[in-house]
Amino acid sequence: MIITLTGAGGFIGRALAGRLDAAGHQVQPFSLRSPQPLRVCDAVIHLAGEPIAQRWTPEAKRRIRQSRVDGTRSLIAGLSALPSLPRVFICSSAVGFYGSRGDEVLTEASAHGADFLAGVCAEWERAADEARTLGMRVVKLRTGMVLGRGGGALERMLPAFRLCAGGRLGSGRQWMSWIHLDDLLKLVEFALAETGVSGPLNATAPNPVTNRQFTAALAGALRRPAFVPVPAFALKLLFGEMASVLLGSQRAIPRAALDAGFQFRHAEPGPALQDVLRSNK
Repeated sequence: MIITLTGAGGFIGRALAGRLDAAGHQVQPFSLRSPQPLRVCDAVIHLAGEPIAQRWTPEAKRRIRQSRVDGTRSLIAGLSALPSLPRVFICSSAVGFYGSRGDEVLTEASAHGADFLAGVCAEWERAADEARTLGMRVVKLRTGMVLGRGGGALERMLPAFRLCAGGRLGSGRQWMSWIHLDDLLKLVEFALAETGVSGPLNATAPNPVTNRQFTAALAGALRRPAFVPVPAFALKLLFGEMASVLLGSQRAIPRAALDAGFQFRHAEPGPALQDVLRSNK
């Protein structure tokens, strides 16, 4: 299969490109920022977007939205001009789609939230659906926190925990939806291959946990104590509005993936973290 991949240089994109190449696919990296022609392909996997992990100034918010919403529309417009269209368009999204929902169990049928990131995700997904009007199968991956080495939130957390300076964020009662990088890559391959899969997929492990539980699991995997909590007010001072990502609560269940027959290898955070840390020593 010939696959056009945006965001190929990012944490997930690098791992995915390697996995697809090893499986015998031909990967065509594509950058929305550089003037290059789109080429005919069988599938598109769209991961590119301005990083969320930064202080959300008005300019940063503009870049976050533009890179996702306008970037997706621009990509689809380019695809529409090709002599033949891809069969499937897989677009990244995020569990931030739901906003902060406390203890509510969230499935793909749940409504989107009302905060900034939820609004961006909702617009982003509507932009991706424009590919459906062209006859492509569209899959939207609402990804949780990805556990892997070489990037992502876990990589930023490890130094503090290794120095025994890690701890829960805020109250620690907020739910965290997470997924092992290997399961995320497998889910993308599943979405490519299964023609009956379309629409939103919660790219999250079947067992979300609270921040307090995740902190304990990470401390256990590292054999370090975790007794330095970070108060909510400190996070808000450090990160401003972006702190809502750290303090927000999304208890997302991958109902659509499970119903389609996908099997997660890593369902519990403790063993998943041990696997990530063991495989990268």
